[in-house]
Amino acid sequence: MKRTIHQIIIVCTISSFLVSLAGVVEAERPMTIFLERTYVDGVISQEVLNSPYMTKEEVLSAYPMWRVIKASDEEVVLRKAVDDISPMLKENGYVGLSVNGVLSTFEGKPVNSTNIIQSFFQIDVEKLESYQEELLKDGIRVQTKDDYVSLMDFYKMYELNSRPTSSK
Repeated sequence: MKRTIHQIIIVCTISSFLVSLAGVVEAERPMTIFLERTYVDGVISQEVLNSPYMTKEEVLSAYPMWRVIKASDEEVVLRKAVDDISPMLKENGYVGLSVNGVLSTFEGKPVNSTNIIQSFFQIDVEKLESYQEELLKDGIRVQTKDDYVSLMDFYKMYELNSRPTSSK
């Protein structure tokens, strides 16, 4: 009887050790964290963090204000909407017209840049005053969310209506 109890105690001790060892191994598995930020201007930035000592649950609790896009034992993708324009637009952003008359945001002046950040809608350039068309061709500097929203709202009234109007 004593021998059986000792064997059971040894088996239980080994089992407890293996369970705790599995927890350590899980916590030390490399975890890749992707933090995606979506900005008002349509830009999505992504930051990649490697954390070899965090579990999925620890990552999720460390970023409570982020929406989970994907979560596994190896990686977690989190997304958050930022109520501002992107740092790229703040640093060197312009609103202007692309070749086809589409209102777009550019990194750099539209005349010097082919780097379109985001395209929105085609402008009816016939309705614009000549100076407004020139402003858009040269590019209008955007550094704040208010500038961006004001420009988008203003030029929305010049959107080229691609749908024919029905007559009754």
